[in-house]
Amino acid sequence: MMMKNKMPGIMGILNVTPDSFSDGGSFSSQEAARAQVERMLVEGVDIIDVGGESTRPFAEPVSEQEELNRVIPAIETIRKITDISISIDTSKAEVARQALTAGATMVNDISALRKDPAMAEVVAGYDGPVLIMHMQGTPGDMQVDPRYGDVVEEICAFFEERISWMQEQGIEKSRIVLDPGIGFGKTLDHNLAILGNIRTFKKLGHPVLIGHSRKSFLDKLLGLPVDKRDCPTAVISALCATLGADILRVHDVALSRQAVLLAAAL
Repeated sequence: MMMKNKMPGIMGILNVTPDSFSDGGSFSSQEAARAQVERMLVEGVDIIDVGGESTRPFAEPVSEQEELNRVIPAIETIRKITDISISIDTSKAEVARQALTAGATMVNDISALRKDPAMAEVVAGYDGPVLIMHMQGTPGDMQVDPRYGDVVEEICAFFEERISWMQEQGIEKSRIVLDPGIGFGKTLDHNLAILGNIRTFKKLGHPVLIGHSRKSFLDKLLGLPVDKRDCPTAVISALCATLGADILRVHDVALSRQAVLLAAAL
């Protein structure tokens, strides 16, 4: 998951959904998905994260079968053209199971294996990485009024509990990747505190993923609509690289790759 020179790995987002917050519907067809994958490969992507259910604030859930209908063809398409690492972004155990069978190599569960009781068994049954994210509430209510005493301390405590529980389920500690969940039950100040404390999360002894791409806190800071947030996303990618982030989950692979290269050079 890490590049050889210790720069963060770039995880490119492939949303095969009609309602994701920034690119909903753009890659729903197999032709569009394939073209986007080929573009990201040229741009130097390290991991492709495939998602079939929007997790934007107030998003409506989709059925297991609908999610499978979206993600399995996309994963099969990727596998026809590359052996790159594929992450399946899902909280449903059966979706994860079928995605792994189709060629995915890691599971990215925003619920941190809390939503589907069968997810731990699926994850324990393969040997790839598992990404767990912190979220206060659910996508349907997480941004209503998020509150913390100390957001960094509470996220760390959450991860410690989850890591211990996952080990009890037979999931090796070495496989776990932590995502503090920017924008998932967080205010602007919470998000800024997360970005400023990447080294604190690293002290837990696991790789850290940061998913800041095009998030609404950039609008609150800079007054930018979603289609104008790739440059500030890249600036934050460079910052995250200097603070020790291991994976950056982004929409625009080329800009964030350029940013981390510049950060490394400086």
